[in-house]
Amino acid sequence: MNYPASMTSFGRGDAADGLMGWTVEIRSVNHKFCDIRLKIPRQYAGLEEQIKKEVSGHITRGHIDVMITPSGQSAEVKELHVNHDLAQQYYKCLLELKKETNQPATNDDLSLLANFPDVIKATNKETDIEQIWPALRNTVLDALAKCQDMREREGASLKNDLMQRLQFVYDTVKKIGEKIPDLVDQKKQALKERVSKLLENSEITPERLDQEIALLADKADVTEEIVRLYSHIDQFRHFLDIQEPVGRRLDFLLQEFLREINTTASKISDASIAHLTVELKNEVEKMREQVQNIE
Repeated sequence: MNYPASMTSFGRGDAADGLMGWTVEIRSVNHKFCDIRLKIPRQYAGLEEQIKKEVSGHITRGHIDVMITPSGQSAEVKELHVNHDLAQQYYKCLLELKKETNQPATNDDLSLLANFPDVIKATNKETDIEQIWPALRNTVLDALAKCQDMREREGASLKNDLMQRLQFVYDTVKKIGEKIPDLVDQKKQALKERVSKLLENSEITPERLDQEIALLADKADVTEEIVRLYSHIDQFRHFLDIQEPVGRRLDFLLQEFLREINTTASKISDASIAHLTVELKNEVEKMREQVQNIE
């Protein structure tokens, strides 16, 4: 199995072994956990746990519907049984009616008896589920293989889209980072001019004034946030390349992207930076939508 893998897939397996046959359809969509729902004829319910074990061994996350349909001899599940005691009672009643009404005996008695309620009953055949399991298991595996093929192809498409969006995020963060030194210098100068006007008649020393301004300007420095964003971008690329389910980790990481972006936007009151952070948030939200479909 190649990762990342999509949680959206469909697979159908068909198999026939002599007079017995099976059709297995598996559909999966995104879900926080591994939620398997199985539809199978009642007489094969003893195989439910084995089927779920096979499915969960291949799909670790998603809402999964599995439909098992027998065909051929597998679908012949009924046996007919005669309730002899009840038939005898019905027959005695018929004889009494004939005697009372002076009706002649006919050859239709058996047909008439067969139509009475509960004289002939259909019951489920006893099925050796362990004997049929190998053929059914192969059909389940066939459907899973087709699901996996679709999940891999969808996953590759999602990865390409996410990598393109991640590059946009990287380029935008880089633009913000390049603007930071000049913005901090501008903020220091603006603060210095404003404070100087307010304190023209004050006894505060120029050195103390510079210190206070530096402290205020430092609060607008988002260098740490930029560094963390670069680290998150590297981690995101790494997760997309490892061969295991990573959907939850990617989703958590994108939440951290948004945290750093929001902090950056709140620290710097600059129109150009505000525009870039809005673009970043929009792109990260689109990435989160895509990640919701990754196992």
